Amino acid sequence: MSATSHERPLRVLLGCDTFAPDINGAARFAERLAAGLVARGHEVHVSAPNQRHREEPPRVERIEGEDLTVHRLPSVPLPWHEWLRFVWPWRSKHYARKVLDRVRPDVVHIQSHIVIGRGLAREARKRGIPVIATNHTMAENILDFTRMPEWANRIFVREAWADAKRTFDLCAAVTTPTRKAADFLESTIDVAGVVPVSCGIDMTQYTADLTPRDENRVVFVGRLTSEKRIDVLLRAVAQLDPALETAVDIVGDGDQRAALEALATELGISDRVSFLGHTTDEELRAALTRGSVFAIASIAELQSIATMEAMASGLPIVAADAVALPHLVSDGENGFLFPPGDVDALAARLAEVLALSPERRERMQRASLELVSMHDIGRTLDTFESLYRGEPLPA
Repeated sequence: MSATSHERPLRVLLGCDTFAPDINGAARFAERLAAGLVARGHEVHVSAPNQRHREEPPRVERIEGEDLTVHRLPSVPLPWHEWLRFVWPWRSKHYARKVLDRVRPDVVHIQSHIVIGRGLAREARKRGIPVIATNHTMAENILDFTRMPEWANRIFVREAWADAKRTFDLCAAVTTPTRKAADFLESTIDVAGVVPVSCGIDMTQYTADLTPRDENRVVFVGRLTSEKRIDVLLRAVAQLDPALETAVDIVGDGDQRAALEALATELGISDRVSFLGHTTDEELRAALTRGSVFAIASIAELQSIATMEAMASGLPIVAADAVALPHLVSDGENGFLFPPGDVDALAARLAEVLALSPERRERMQRASLELVSMHDIGRTLDTFESLYRGEPLPA
């Protein structure tokens, strides 16, 4: 249902444990969803952590080119993470009540069951406000930051999923980015009817260059954390024939950056690997446009917005055959899959793509563009509008 619908606009409250200026898939999805809803004429409010332990009045922030109201809650840094902040869990319901009193939303859409979303789901349910939940969480994402022994990690994950079930049981609908992720969630916490809804992408923001490349350039975009397995990519590049003269652009930052820079030096490829860090959207899109191939070895992707961005930029994809990545890569059509963690196989697939004839390379590029068109942001917005209104989902 678009902004031209005869139905009145909605007042939507998004609950986000991570949001701008954070840079990760869940935050980026929430930003695009919020901006897309505003563009369709809806009133959008976001409840998210502040960048300091201080409560501030709601303020209008410009997100993805649209103005929306953000309610920043007092938060504290996660001690072992370089930027992640969280609201004290025992205060989540208190802040939920305050935000709900201010906003009086038609619907609450939580992006996490962990803290802010947990409190909002419980307080909104008491008031008869429908709650939609989207799950962006994988066990690997959680374990990457706990710094606990293995036995404690197992207990932590078990209790975290048990609490997730208690939250999701309060919701009118639960979504996650892909069918495979929905199956995972249903089997992990025994919740039924999870709806797969793509994170969506605005393809008009990306530029595909279908001309032959003058150089071989592998691109990766994402957080530099252990579950992304960027070390596997670097080791694979080190195995490539030197005659290919392959360079690597790594866009993003994270706690593993120093270790990865040291690994590149150890492998003798530091002069060919560029760690670009956090970039502007324009710089990110330029890096994708000039690339030859996008490579991702991650084992914890529920969808991978970065891979969709690369596809919208017309790149062939070489990806680990894990979780949701096979949904984006049709093996041999727009790229190749390789067994997770298999350095030799990744190197072989990268070499195959870099050696493609111009004609076959262009076919792969066009296949990426065609496959990603299924994830147009308009379809995503249509689906969430229907969920918010309690209407049948669009075909």
